[in-house]
Amino acid sequence: MDFVKMHGLGNDFVFIEDKTGQDKDYTALARAMCNRHTGIGADGLIVIVDSRVADVRMRIINSDGSEAEMCGNGIRCFAKYVYDSGIIEKKQFTVETPAGIMEPEITVGADNKAKLITINMGRPSFNRSEIPMEGADGRVLNEDLCVDGENWKVTSLLMGVPHTVTYVDDVDTVDIEKIGPLFEKHEAFPKHTNINFAQQMDDRTVKVRTWERGAGATLACGTGSCSVAVASFLNGRTGREVDIQLPLGTLHIEYREEDGNVYMTGPAAVSFTGTWPDET
Repeated sequence: MDFVKMHGLGNDFVFIEDKTGQDKDYTALARAMCNRHTGIGADGLIVIVDSRVADVRMRIINSDGSEAEMCGNGIRCFAKYVYDSGIIEKKQFTVETPAGIMEPEITVGADNKAKLITINMGRPSFNRSEIPMEGADGRVLNEDLCVDGENWKVTSLLMGVPHTVTYVDDVDTVDIEKIGPLFEKHEAFPKHTNINFAQQMDDRTVKVRTWERGAGATLACGTGSCSVAVASFLNGRTGREVDIQLPLGTLHIEYREEDGNVYMTGPAAVSFTGTWPDET
C-alpha cells in the first residue's frame, strides 16, 4: 500500500487512496500507521475516497482510531495532495467531510504546485447543545469551568468539531500533557472537546497551543486556530482578521462579517513517501 506523509505546520498525517473506502473500518490501520515508535508516526490517517455529493471525499482517522468530523490542517494537506497529484485539476473545488462540504482554494507556486491553501471552514456554531456542552442553551462565552480544582474562563464553540478556548499569560508554561486530557474528557463535554490555550500577543495576533481530542498535543490545529480567532473576536480581544502563531509558523484566519464564515489560509508540505505492508 503506497502512502504519503504530509504535515501542516507540524500537524502530521499519513495519506492513502482508497476510492471504495466509504464505509471501511480503518481503526486498526490508523493505530498501526500513526504509532510513532513502530509505525510511520502521525497525528492521523487521511483517506482519499470518491464522493457522490462533492468533487472528492476526505475521511480522517485519529491516531487513537477514532474518526474525526474535520481537521483544518488535514484538509489543507488533503487539498494539496489531490491538486498536486492530479486527482483534482481545478484550483477551487469541494470536499465532502462529516462536518459538511468544505471549499479549498489553491494558490499555485512557481513549480505549479499548491503553495498556499485557503479553506472556507464554514460557520461556527455557538449554541451549547450543538457543541455539545452540558447546561442551559446559549453561548458559552468567557464562562467559568472548574478543571482539576482550578477555575478557568472558557469560550466553547463548534467549528466542525467541538473546541474550547481559554486565555493564559504564557502558553509555554502550560503543562499541556497534564491538563489537556482533563479538559478533553471533562464531564461538561458529552462528546469530549479539543482545548486551545491562547496567549494574546497584540490586537491581531494570538499564540496558541492545542490538545486535540483523540490525538493529544499537536504542533498545529487548523480548526483550533479558527476557533481561537472567532473566540478572540467575540471576547473583544481582536478584530475579524487574526494571525495565529504556532510553533512552526502562522495561520491567517478571517471571520468574515458578510457571510459569517471562517476562512483559513496556510501552507502544507510533503514529508516523504513510502510503501506500507498490505498484511497490516
